[in-house]
Amino acid sequence: MEPRVSLVTLVVADLDATRRFYVDGLGWEPLMEAPGEVLMFQVGQHVVLSLWDEGHATAEIGPVTRGGTAPVTLAHNLGAPDDVDAVLEDARRAGAPTVRDGVRREWGGYSGYFTDPDGFLWEVAHAPGPLGELVVP
Repeated sequence: MEPRVSLVTLVVADLDATRRFYVDGLGWEPLMEAPGEVLMFQVGQHVVLSLWDEGHATAEIGPVTRGGTAPVTLAHNLGAPDDVDAVLEDARRAGAPTVRDGVRREWGGYSGYFTDPDGFLWEVAHAPGPLGELVVP
């Protein structure tokens, strides 16, 4: 099997609030939308982020648990530390419940974090070197 991630799905409690955050707040353009059910964005050449309404999701996958910080982060990598600060400010203006400013990291990069309305944690990072070259378009 070829290693690949094609679709990342996040189950959200309030799809309308999620839409306001990503579309109205961050300015993302939906790839596909079924109002009240799912909202999708192309986030890479062959990668889609799907935001799925909890009621519809539980009908297909079963109960969804909530609470605490999910043991996963999504990352948005950029070419420079100033770009990281700009995206964190965009998240702040969009109403992100939590924004942690960018700081220099011991691994040599620069990163900060924000949460979306459902508490999903986004890392916004500049990773110098080969990893950064691999993940920044």
